[in-house]
Amino acid sequence: MTETVTIETRGPIHASIRPPGSKSITNRALVCAALADGRSSLHGALDSDDTRVMIDGLQQLGITVAVSDEGRSLEVDGCGGRLPVNTADLFVGNSGTTVRFLTALVSLGHGIFRLDGVPRMRQRPIQDLLDTLRQLGVNAVSETGTGAPPVRIEGHGLAGGTAEIAGNVSSQFLSGLLMAAPYARSDIQLNVGGALVSQPYVRMTMDVMRAFGVDCNDQDGYHVTCGQPYQAREYEVEPDASTASYFWAAAAITGGTVTVEGLSRSAMQGDVRFCECLSQMGCVVEYDDDSITVTGGQLIGVDIDMNDISDTVQTLAAVALYAVGPTRVRGVAHNRHKETDRIGDLARELRKLGSDVDEHEDGLTITPGELRGAQIATYDDHRMAMSLALVGLKTPGVVIEDPRCTAKTYPRFFEDLTALGE
Repeated sequence: MTETVTIETRGPIHASIRPPGSKSITNRALVCAALADGRSSLHGALDSDDTRVMIDGLQQLGITVAVSDEGRSLEVDGCGGRLPVNTADLFVGNSGTTVRFLTALVSLGHGIFRLDGVPRMRQRPIQDLLDTLRQLGVNAVSETGTGAPPVRIEGHGLAGGTAEIAGNVSSQFLSGLLMAAPYARSDIQLNVGGALVSQPYVRMTMDVMRAFGVDCNDQDGYHVTCGQPYQAREYEVEPDASTASYFWAAAAITGGTVTVEGLSRSAMQGDVRFCECLSQMGCVVEYDDDSITVTGGQLIGVDIDMNDISDTVQTLAAVALYAVGPTRVRGVAHNRHKETDRIGDLARELRKLGSDVDEHEDGLTITPGELRGAQIATYDDHRMAMSLALVGLKTPGVVIEDPRCTAKTYPRFFEDLTALGE
């Protein structure tokens, strides 16, 4: 029988919390540190399934990563851009950042490298990245011809040059190439074909690269000059803004006040803009130098483009159930290619809770109805579990299936949610 957790309803939640470190920043910092000259120390890192498979992958590539302080401190001995091994078979689980970043990274090697993951990973697209790598002189193929993993890379180093990269499915393709680019034999110029989704994540990539000593020019496409080695350093990882969205949403749903520590309006992560969405819906948002506080209010439906903060769509959907009037989410067609179909599957679960939901090519419209408890399928998607658990704070009878799937990014989520405000 599937393991479940029943969410207990609460009154207004008044609390302060510092979420775990950012998965996105942790995995980017790991890649830059792995390629750097010397030993880097990462502090405040996230310990989760996604970061563990990244660490395991780097270790199989011959890079030493020492883990301490329950995964929050990482010591990385960089390889100076020269991979110590010439063959590896890497398991990436269902981590999109890991498969896409390491596919680009192993293109710097000389040998044969293979990357594979769980069954869902074998449905997640990576062909656009492989196409661009081939333009840059790398033999990169999807073994099954589906455009998804398993991926096979026959590397002779990254030649460099000019290439086009598609931007409409995932910004991680571009981010992975940018991080590998300083170690190509010649400069790399990447031109994005079509619209680029999740642009703040590319800015995050460039910020992490810059912190490790490498500049990227994005004035006309993305240009990285070769011969810029990453420099080892001490690096502090911000708390995860996508994770913070659940606690801000808890304030909105329960009519309470929640402060998230360690993040500000100028945070590296674009997902802090989720607070602007809540503000449009009627919440009060206060920004401090090292914290953001949300106080719930009378919620109203909104029409909003979430292309650049698409990981928070499910969180906003939970809040929308308690708004007056419909909420229309736009610009997130690429959400269908994440851990699960985060449009179709989300719509199915919201209907179980009593809401009317219309799917669109690029999003969905949520019209609140008479809410009721339900058993929520999570599709092995951590964000489905964490977002829709919030509904149970206000509506009795919400049961979350497979709560352990939150280990992908936040193993202690349900413990922290239960303790919030106690």
